[in-house]
Amino acid sequence: MHHTAQQWIDNFLQHLNIERCLSPHTFNNYQRDLRNIVAYCDSVGVTDWLSLDAKHVRAWLASRHRQGIGGRSLARALSALRSFLRFLMREGYLQKNVAQGVQAPKAPRKLPEPLDVDEMTQLLSVAGDVNDPLAIRDTAMLELMYSAGLRLAELVSLDMGQIDLTDGSVEVLGKGNKTRLVPVGRYAREAILDWQRQRAALADDGEPALFVSQRGGRLTPRAIQQRFRQRGIQQGITSRVHPHKLRHAFASHLLESSGDLRAVQELLGHADISTTQIYTHLDFQRLAEVYDKAHPRARNNTPRKGKPGLRKLP
Repeated sequence: MHHTAQQWIDNFLQHLNIERCLSPHTFNNYQRDLRNIVAYCDSVGVTDWLSLDAKHVRAWLASRHRQGIGGRSLARALSALRSFLRFLMREGYLQKNVAQGVQAPKAPRKLPEPLDVDEMTQLLSVAGDVNDPLAIRDTAMLELMYSAGLRLAELVSLDMGQIDLTDGSVEVLGKGNKTRLVPVGRYAREAILDWQRQRAALADDGEPALFVSQRGGRLTPRAIQQRFRQRGIQQGITSRVHPHKLRHAFASHLLESSGDLRAVQELLGHADISTTQIYTHLDFQRLAEVYDKAHPRARNNTPRKGKPGLRKLP
C-alpha cells in the first residue's frame, strides 16, 4: 500500500492509545490484524483504502480461513478492520464502511469451566505466609477479582484512590473508558487492608498503583498471570488458574444464587446483555422459574412445563 495508507493505520493506532482504554493485549491484536490486511491488500493490488471493497474483505477472510485461522480470531480481525474503517469515516476520508455487512465464520462462544465455591475457598485459604508481603498482595488481588468480577486490565490499572474500604466499593475504569462502581465484599476488604499495611514498604515514592511489584512499580498483566497460576498450583487446584477464571467464577456464582442477569451485566460492565449470557449455566426451567416469580406479566400461579427442543444456554 501507499505510504499514506499506512499512515492512516498509524494515526488510528495512536488514536487507540490516546483516546480508548485498551489493554496492551487488545492493542497488539489490533496492530497485528491490520498489518495482516495490509499484506493481503498488497498481494492483490489494492493500493489505498478507497479501493477496498466488500469482495476484498470477504476474500481476505476466506484466505485466512484456508490458513487454518479459527472463527473467533477471524471475527476479532474483522472487528479490528471495521473499527479502523469507522475511524476513516469519522476523519472524512471514507464515505462507507465496506466491512460492515461482511460476516465472519461463526465460532462457538466458549468459556473455561468456572471454579466452584469450594475450589475458590481452597484457592483463597492460605495458611502461613502472614509475613510475606507478596503473598499478602496476591491474596488481596485474588479476593478483589473474585469479589468485584474485574478484568485483568482493570485490576492492573487500579490506583489507591479508586478503592473505598469504608464504603466497600471500587471505582473501575473499564472498556471504552466507561466507569462503573462495584461493591467489594468483607473478605476482599480485609485482604486489601492487610496489603495496604505492607504496600508502603514496597511502593516507589509517588506510585499511585494499588498493586505494586517487589521493585515498587505497577504490576504488569503477565506478572499477575504468573502469580495466580503459581497460587493455583500451591493450593492444589487441578485446573489452571488465570485471572479471567476468577471473573467467570464471580459471574457464574452470582447468577446461580440470584438469577438476576441484568444486575450481573451491570457488575461486569457489559454493554450488551448477550455478552453476559455466555456466563449462564442455568437451564431453561431454572430461568423460567426466576422469570415467573419476578415478571409482573408472568404466569405466577401456573408452573411451567419443560418445552421440547430447549437446551441449556452455552
